[in-house]
Amino acid sequence: MGMGTQTPDDLSDFTREQRTYLAKTKTVLLAGNGPAVLVLTEMPGISPDVADFARRIVDIGCTVVVPSLYGEPGRPVTVGYSVKSLAKGCVAREFAAFSTKKSPPVTDWLRALARDVHGEAGGPGVGVVGMCWSGGFALAMMVDPVVVAPVLSQPSLPLGIGRKRKAAPHLSKVDLAVVKERVAEGCPVLGLRFSEDSMSPAARFDTLRRELGEGFVAVEIDSGAGNRNGVSRRAHSVLTLDLQDEPGHATRRALDQVLDLFRARLLS
Repeated sequence: MGMGTQTPDDLSDFTREQRTYLAKTKTVLLAGNGPAVLVLTEMPGISPDVADFARRIVDIGCTVVVPSLYGEPGRPVTVGYSVKSLAKGCVAREFAAFSTKKSPPVTDWLRALARDVHGEAGGPGVGVVGMCWSGGFALAMMVDPVVVAPVLSQPSLPLGIGRKRKAAPHLSKVDLAVVKERVAEGCPVLGLRFSEDSMSPAARFDTLRRELGEGFVAVEIDSGAGNRNGVSRRAHSVLTLDLQDEPGHATRRALDQVLDLFRARLLS
């Protein structure tokens, strides 16, 4: 995995707000106009590459909303910084990083944020992109009907230790039943991963295909030996660190598919 952009981002084109829900306050970055899309960041936090992805959402005519769930906004990704954030995330109860039986508690806070920004931004609902650590959070947020365009990019929780965790979608049985109902009613779920990514196991996508049927649209980019896109076997971050922003490249096509989902579900 590459380390992406190494220059700090001052994020001066975003507005910073303190949002309090369920007696918990978090920093939230906002930019743009139009229906809202929440970007839930990968570890270690709102990196310059994540901010650049958020700006692409602004460019299509949406309000982007980026809650700071961990790390320091604007700080570039380094190995040491990532390990430190990951260690904190593993012990934080709000993420339930190893659980196969419950949805992450932080999604209650995120659903409240989604309802709030939908009221402010308008439109038919909100989009959500979860990445890596937060990848599956987009699925749990579908329990609230305000979420109409969920994207799971390399969902990595629960941490893939053992066969059961590798296949788990990080949802309670009750929440999974609601998600299945919503998909059956016509809300699609878009999933992205690299084929050889052990942090986002293939077994998890197999579970989602089985549970959600044709409503789960899986984009699995070949990262095997000798693949024609020149993708590293260690590639993980589809929309940020490992994005090769060239027309026709598999990662660029995946990015375009995400943006097209928002256009179709929020802007048409």
